[in-house]
Amino acid sequence: MTEQPGAKWNHEPTDFDQRGKLPRMSTPPVPVMGSLNITAASADPGLLDLPWHIRLEEWPAANLAALPRGISRHVVRFAHLDGSVIAIKETSEHVARHEYHMLRKLARLDVPCVEPVAVISGRTTPSGAPLDPVLVTRHLKFSLPYRALFSQKLRRDTLTRLIDAQALLLVRLHLVGFYWGDVSLSNTLFRRDAGAFAAYLVDAETGELYPDLSTGQREYDLEIARVNIAGELMDLLEGGLIEEKVDPVATSELIMESYRRLWAELTEKESFELEDRWRVGARIRRLNELGFDVEEYAIKTTPDGSTIQLQPKVVDAGHHQRRLLRLTGIDAQENQARRLLNDMDSFRADSGTAVDEELSAHNWVSTIFEPIVRSIPRELGGKLEPAEVVHEILEHRWFKSKDEERNVPLAEAVQSYVDNILRYRRDEDAIMLSTDTDTIKMLEGGVLPDAAFED
Repeated sequence: MTEQPGAKWNHEPTDFDQRGKLPRMSTPPVPVMGSLNITAASADPGLLDLPWHIRLEEWPAANLAALPRGISRHVVRFAHLDGSVIAIKETSEHVARHEYHMLRKLARLDVPCVEPVAVISGRTTPSGAPLDPVLVTRHLKFSLPYRALFSQKLRRDTLTRLIDAQALLLVRLHLVGFYWGDVSLSNTLFRRDAGAFAAYLVDAETGELYPDLSTGQREYDLEIARVNIAGELMDLLEGGLIEEKVDPVATSELIMESYRRLWAELTEKESFELEDRWRVGARIRRLNELGFDVEEYAIKTTPDGSTIQLQPKVVDAGHHQRRLLRLTGIDAQENQARRLLNDMDSFRADSGTAVDEELSAHNWVSTIFEPIVRSIPRELGGKLEPAEVVHEILEHRWFKSKDEERNVPLAEAVQSYVDNILRYRRDEDAIMLSTDTDTIKMLEGGVLPDAAFED
């Protein structure tokens, strides 16, 4: 199908202050035969070239991108769109519009989530039979569903890192007043982040935005997370995809511990004696280590003047991301940014502490970061994103220097990493531009051939 001459483009509503669900229309609009109704923040003509007159599960392989996807109650497919990849989900019109609306608002609140592209309704077959509307989102590069993060078995340490990432995502959502309602590993995508993982919300159809969440709402979301994760781990255990020593129920409860520890650090008041005023700076440094900035803080003394109460006002996560972006223009995950900043600070110290921070950062980029990125062979460029590659090479150099008890030159460390590690990794940005239907079905089930991802 080439062009839908009757396609109608509707821009996103401008009621940016609205929170919560979109009002359900009392009378659904009657689609005009052969006319698409497209709601999008910006018009992308490439959408008109996709076969919207065909049920999504029957789309031809030529339109599909073979990427692993998680479990979903809906029909979901990945497709090519003007050099990028989009995810398409068939659902009801109200649910599609609500989820589109929520994802747009979460993006404006700087919460990690997939990018909504459009809602498309008015789909019909050539014979005029109605088809379900779809929600279109942008595929998050270098991200994977949790089921694809294994080779033969998912190790317990990897599970713990995934759950910690999920807990941080849930805390960030709750801080902005978002009640998820369906927290699970299946509704999350993960990207590598300097030895850890960064979690991104994928499915927002059950979500609601409120000015603030009550303790009951937060705890209910947390209980949903615990139950869903336990079920997902039982499924993996049954399929032999995680180590047998993993207890699904006990492992799922880790998210409650991780969440509550993070929430307390970010929101609780702290009292201490006047002579312990150093604890103000210590609290702020701990928050920075978690990746959060402190916009301001309130200090109150007790009536007798013997103690101080500290209440920090925490702003969005991304303390290290913002500093790295400001100094270098490099956009990285939080842990990646922390690791690169540490190396940048060491580089500056070796150059002399009197060197201007911004000048030193510029020299670090041109001396360390860019040469490493340029040295990666073109055919290996899709293995990992650049910031992750630089982080891993710096780590590889440190361990190699330690093992050999000498200062290994950077060029030697890069070559060793490329030859012995990177070359054997599977592409995390790989898209099979043409493949058979059997391969697509295999990938959609989260099963990757041979060795997948080493953790």
